[in-house]
Amino acid sequence: MPRSLWSGVFSFGLVTIPVKLMSATEDHSVRFHQVHTEDGGRVRVRKYCEAEDREVSAGDIGKGYEVSKDTLVEVTDEELEQMPLPTAKAIEIVAFVPAASIDPVRLSGDSYFLQYDGPVAAKPYALIARALARNTKVAVAKLAWHGREHLVLLRVRDGALVAHVLKWDDEVRDPSAKKTAAAKKPARRQRGA
Repeated sequence: MPRSLWSGVFSFGLVTIPVKLMSATEDHSVRFHQVHTEDGGRVRVRKYCEAEDREVSAGDIGKGYEVSKDTLVEVTDEELEQMPLPTAKAIEIVAFVPAASIDPVRLSGDSYFLQYDGPVAAKPYALIARALARNTKVAVAKLAWHGREHLVLLRVRDGALVAHVLKWDDEVRDPSAKKTAAAKKPARRQRGA
């Protein structure tokens, strides 16, 4: 069984269910390492400071947000931890919507099983799973994870709640904007023309 990636509560009305998030998929892709072709030695990426022209250790690396081309604002881990995330340890249902109303473009590809945490949570978990399974609706919820609030779609699969990460509205491109940009682009020349 995979390890828990997140734990918190799933709230539905007056019911609060302790839950854990488990990965619903496995990646079996073949991954390659970069190697030096002359001797087969591993090639590693080193962290390098442009200002001091030297390699730096992981402990010396922080975060920065690029405000403009030449302006970075440093952000500390402490500042990020102090940012309020209302769904820090809870999955908050935003709406119940027809499953057919979710545009597949919004699905990010990341899916997770929501598993009840402890015997007391089993009964309310089964209740919400049966209620969702009986309807053609799915739940849209917010979940804070890795310091960022995510939008998730909750549905039932084989009696288990599954959370699919969704893209926010501003993360989905407008297809008409692409057509406009493509129309302005000059046609490619044919080979030999």
